[in-house]
Amino acid sequence: MAEPRWLDDDEQQAWTSLLAATTLLDVALDRQLQHDSGLSHAAYGILAQLSEAQDRTLHMHQLALATNSSQSRLSHAAARLEGLGLISRSPCPQSRRAVHATLTEAGVALVERAAPGHVALVRRLVFDRLDRDQVGQLAAIAGAVVDALAEDGLEIALGRRSAHPA
Repeated sequence: MAEPRWLDDDEQQAWTSLLAATTLLDVALDRQLQHDSGLSHAAYGILAQLSEAQDRTLHMHQLALATNSSQSRLSHAAARLEGLGLISRSPCPQSRRAVHATLTEAGVALVERAAPGHVALVRRLVFDRLDRDQVGQLAAIAGAVVDALAEDGLEIALGRRSAHPA
């Protein structure tokens, strides 16, 4: 067996920083959304994806991909959101096995209330700290990592969309 290619000091520092940044960013976004709208970051992601979809509707499979969620986890989250009147689920007319999720008017209103504070925090924590070249570098770096993950069988629809809200 070949010796592993250990990380050098610069790579180790970059890796540690990336893990800290992604973990803490998720905590900060979740905290802000909970405070401002009572939504978790994951629930906001579901509602935001539906708000951008044609007719505010997606197949549950598409929604799972777009939110990087398992079908089971999405089903539980959708049940909670449906119980709150934020989404509705219905059978797909083209396929008996598929289910559609649709954002309700109450869901639209909540996303519209939550989005300004959410994007303000994303700007403050990330984009206000970067110059335009760094934004491009960040996109290229994140894209390269997403591509590597896709090669390993982990696909995420968000990484493939050019107009995704924060």
